[in-house]
Amino acid sequence: MEQLQLQVSQAAKRRAEALLEGVAELGSVAEVARALGRSWNAVDKAIKKNGPSKPSTTK
Repeated sequence: MEQLQLQVSQAAKRRAEALLEGVAELGSVAEVARALGRSWNAVDKAIKKNGPSKPSTTK
């Protein structure tokens, strides 16, 4: 079961990375969502939940 969860998590991270590449290529989350036939909220949430962590700016 742990192995399956790990695979699901890794797939979600790969999807988020691909969505970010799409944003870079198309210019916005909304354009990526439109191209995929999804809501921009769904695309944005997937990126935020599974995308790369932002470095902390607190000192």
